Amino acid sequence: MCQERLVQEAVDTLLDNGIRGQPMRDGHNRVYKSFSDIIEGKEGRFRETLLGKRVDYSGRSVIVVGPLLSLHQCGLPREIAIELFQIFVIRDLIRQHVASNIAIAKSKIREKEPIVWEILREVMQGHPILLNRAPTLHRLGIQAFQPILVEGRAICLHPLVCKGFNADFDGDQMAVHVPLSLEAQAEARLLMFSHMNLLSPTIGDPVCVPTQDMLIGLYILTIGNPRGICANRYNQYNESCRNYKKETVDNNDCYTNDCQYKRERAIFF
Repeated sequence: MCQERLVQEAVDTLLDNGIRGQPMRDGHNRVYKSFSDIIEGKEGRFRETLLGKRVDYSGRSVIVVGPLLSLHQCGLPREIAIELFQIFVIRDLIRQHVASNIAIAKSKIREKEPIVWEILREVMQGHPILLNRAPTLHRLGIQAFQPILVEGRAICLHPLVCKGFNADFDGDQMAVHVPLSLEAQAEARLLMFSHMNLLSPTIGDPVCVPTQDMLIGLYILTIGNPRGICANRYNQYNESCRNYKKETVDNNDCYTNDCQYKRERAIFF
């Protein structure tokens, strides 16, 4: 009976270590990994390698609003961008004789030298990216954008493209994918850019329409103005001359601070 009990305990430990209380450990006080530990969880055998695999040249982050972006642009954090486009940056560093080999190029990227960000911007200008928000229920769930470097760790998205993704800015996450082949890049530019998908593929209604705060802003901007929204445009030259003659603000402030203040809030211009 004693030997049968030992065999039963060994089998139980092999199948599910810890089912009888304290798990069995090796000489270094490390818990033995049983069959159930190997197959269960997100990092288990089924979910890690059989049901789905990791995708190269992809990233994921929370989305935030980017009202200063164009409709076809998205803000990509530096940390994500340098990881996605690392091989292209290394190639250009070697081509421009900034680095003699891959190891030196990677060291320059780790040290975040200014030349790295300049080359990264050049690479991103000619390379579209794909944004995807799960669940992808229709064609507009994946769209192409022109990436722009931004600070922080969140992806900036134009508010008018949220309807196609069924996204909002309350903590939603989106995945980033980099098309590598020339065919994939051409398809992204010709068919998948957000400004090429302004109508719903099902019923043909406009997808990029102002809602919520944008409608309130348009109403406030146009209320009491017979000229409509154009009456609220800021004319640099006229306003600067008028303010300078009134001596209310400095002439330099008219061209820099005051103009920047108005432009940052002129979301629809």
